[in-house]
Amino acid sequence: MKLKAFHNIACGVSLLGKLSKPPAVAALSTLPSCDWRRLILANTEVSADHLTPEIPLHLITPSCAIWHKGDDESPFTDPFWGFYWPGGQALARFVLDNPSVVRGKTVLDIGSGCGAASIASVMNGASSVTANDIDPVAMEALKLNCTLNSVSVSTTSTLDLIGHEIDKQLDVILFGDILYAEEFTERISQWIPYLQSEGKRVFIGDPGRLFLENHPLKKSLRKVFKADLPSVALRENYGFLHGYVWEVVR
Repeated sequence: MKLKAFHNIACGVSLLGKLSKPPAVAALSTLPSCDWRRLILANTEVSADHLTPEIPLHLITPSCAIWHKGDDESPFTDPFWGFYWPGGQALARFVLDNPSVVRGKTVLDIGSGCGAASIASVMNGASSVTANDIDPVAMEALKLNCTLNSVSVSTTSTLDLIGHEIDKQLDVILFGDILYAEEFTERISQWIPYLQSEGKRVFIGDPGRLFLENHPLKKSLRKVFKADLPSVALRENYGFLHGYVWEVVR
């Protein structure tokens, strides 16, 4: 795979401490939503070869031509949504296996990417699900994945919510594989005390990235789920063998 910006992160460069901050987000195109959806469909395939096979997703796989192209040949800027990251897989699997976590609850999925955790929450009876990702193209991918799974989320948001006050009615906050860089880990760790003070349950999906393993935040986490990564995820994420879900404890 030649799309270096996200390939390096997904394949464990963060684990090796070689990535100090997330890649800069380039100016996003003003293409209409329908054009982004057309491009997503043309450059992905439907895959269920992951920890949540009951949730098929439009993903970038080795069978897709874009997998073999360089950044300058891609119609997308850093298409993180095109990959089902290991921490996100574990988080969605956890939600599916533990319906009481979200059933009847209002859920906010931060860095929702392909939308698997949001979709899992809807499937398990969440009363409301907000999918949040700063990339508008990710929102189009999420909508396509919702359609593929015959569900819909209540709200989508491309605002950067981290560090800000959020709706007091929210019950559960999900972070799927977002602690892949030092900057994000710091921002989220500084936000968590506010979320706790508001009575939110906070769950973090992560495969054991360096920035979480070595951060003081780890002392405030309780492991609630562990899953062996499937073979496809092992090939795409060198060095990660498992996906974990952690709950923030008071």
